[in-house]
This record gives sequence, structure tokens and C-alpha cells, in this order.
Amino acid sequence: MVLGNKSESTPYEVVRIGSWEEYLSMISDSPYQNWAFRGQRDASAPLFSALSRYFMSFRVDPRAWPEQEERILRIFKRKAIHFLDVVPDREDDFEWLALMQDHGAPTRLLDFSWSPYVAAFFALHNTTAEGVIWACNPVEIERMKQVDLTKPGNFRKRLLSEAANFVWLGEPYAMNRRLIAQSGTFLVPAILNKSIEEILKDYPNPKQTLIKFILPANRVREKGMRELYRMNVTQATLFPDLDGLARSLAYELEFHWAYDPRTMKPRQGEK
Repeated sequence: MVLGNKSESTPYEVVRIGSWEEYLSMISDSPYQNWAFRGQRDASAPLFSALSRYFMSFRVDPRAWPEQEERILRIFKRKAIHFLDVVPDREDDFEWLALMQDHGAPTRLLDFSWSPYVAAFFALHNTTAEGVIWACNPVEIERMKQVDLTKPGNFRKRLLSEAANFVWLGEPYAMNRRLIAQSGTFLVPAILNKSIEEILKDYPNPKQTLIKFILPANRVREKGMRELYRMNVTQATLFPDLDGLARSLAYELEFHWAYDPRTMKPRQGEK
């Protein structure tokens, strides 16, 4: 079954989704059902980590990137202990990076999820144009794995000191509440000056490694967000704290059980 409008102009697959039902068909009982997914509000944005974007946006000399990355990690380790009930192993850089990511620090980690519904939420909830869901194949990424970041010391030895052209996919041994709630995992580039697309295009099977689903808001968002809401995929459940609850109220402005706030028409069965 061929679904979506596929493009062959990139080394990875690009599929333009025409409806929420079409997206469900793509991810259900398909080759992508065991992939990892990431939703973003802007389909035109390349797949860079927050750390890469920060360095590039503020024109930090690339020669300083490794030392500056290690510096903010060191600062966080020294100061965060005053706010933590459980302090990670000092040598487990990956767990520290995940903690930094969770609290908004720029890191080289990119948030992915094993749930295509979680990714759809992040692609749709704040977009007014075209959202995007990136999906990567863990089998193909595992074939090219050159390091295991769950082993203490590997981050500093292999990622800060080398410039290898690969990505790593996985989670730290100790997972925080948000990572658990989002069925989260991380895609970690070994180099910062290339986007994930650029790195993966040099893999043996790029079209079997990365796919880009484009979700036009005018065709997918209203139905998709309504269905995700019914599935209890909201800011409040994905961020199980007071901040998540507060952010979840934004979508409540678009929904009412008795009528459609956009048209003021009663829901079916209501007077």
C-alpha cells in the first residue's frame, strides 16, 4: 500500500501527509512501527541539536566547541547537586546530559520518542504552517554504532575528543520522569557541525535510516490534536509536573465539550 506524497529529491525519504488518518496508516502495521520519532513545529528546520544551534547562532568559533561543551557540563555537575535529591554518578556524563536537557540546557542530545503519537503532539500542538515528524531506524543506526554512551567515560573519550561521522541512539540507565512519560530516547550526534540528515546520508542505507513526515497544519492539526487529547497525550501527561499542567491549558482554549469554539456550533447530539 502506497500512502502519502513521497519525494525522491533527498537521500532520505520525505512523505507529505494529507490527513490524520493517513498518518495513522503510515505508522500502524508498517515498516516504521519500531522506529524512533521526533516532532518539530517547523518542517523547514534542519535537524540540529540545541547545542549546535546555539554555537552557530552566536558564532562561537568551532575550535572552542569541545572545551565549551565540557565546561557547561562541569559547571552543571558542580552546582546542580544542591537541587537534587539523587545525584548521578559523577562519571556518567550521559545521565548528566539527560538531566541538563530535561531542565532546558543546550546539549547535543536530540529528544526522540518510541511513540509516534508523542512525536505527533510535538509536531502539531504549536504549529500554524507545516509541522514535521522525523523518524529514524534503530536497526540501521545500531549497525554503525561506534560507542556506547551508557558506559561512564565514553562521552568524554569518544565524543569530545573525536570528530566521527555517526549518531548514537539510546537512553541513560536512570531515566527521569519526563523521559518515562514521553517514552523518550535520545539521538546523539558525534559531531556538531553537521545536521542529522547530513550525517545519516553517508550511512549505507540512508532511505532505510531516516524518514521525514511533513504534516500541513490545515489538513492534519485539528483532527490530530483532538484525537491526541482523547488519548490523553497532552502537555500535562508528557510533562508530569506543574509546568506541564500549566502549559496544557493552552489547548483547552481550542476545545469545549458542548460546542466548537472556532465556529460556535454545538457538538453533535448537543442542542
